[in-house]
Order: sequence, then C-alpha cells, then structure tokens
Amino acid sequence: MARHPSAEKRNRQNKKRRVRNVGILKAFRGVAKEARTLLLSKDPSKAKAPVAKAIRAIEKAKAKGVVHWRTAARAVSRLARAAHRAAK
Repeated sequence: MARHPSAEKRNRQNKKRRVRNVGILKAFRGVAKEARTLLLSKDPSKAKAPVAKAIRAIEKAKAKGVVHWRTAARAVSRLARAAHRAAK
C-alpha cells in the first residue's frame, strides 16, 4: 500500500486512467468485431458503415495512447483488406 502522498496520488490517477482506457479499448474491440461479423455475412455491402466506424474507433484509441500505433495500423489494414475482399 502506498504511504507517500505522491504515491497515493499516482494510484488515484492510475485508477482513473485505467477506467478510461478500458472503455476505449472495449469500444475498439466491439466495433471491430461487429464489422468483421458483417463482412463475413451473406450481404457484406451492409458492412461499409460499420467498417468506417471501426476505423474511427481504432484511430481514436491510437490518438489517446490506449493502443500502440503499429497495433492500430495492423487492425485498420486487416479490416480494410477484409472489406476489399468482401466487396468482390
């Protein structure tokens, strides 16, 4: 347990940041999963808007520092590739 005032403050800050980061990460994963399931469905043309929404969520997570920029780039690349293949 932290005893020094600055360590106690650091713990409070970490708790707040963790709550925020987990929320952003869950949104990122949720919309990406929704987009992937729609791409695999029988009508992939319905997936255009969810793919764009997922890419925005990924970029937001990257901008806030929740995910590494290379992880974000890889996720966007895979979604875009899947959308391109489903459109054919």
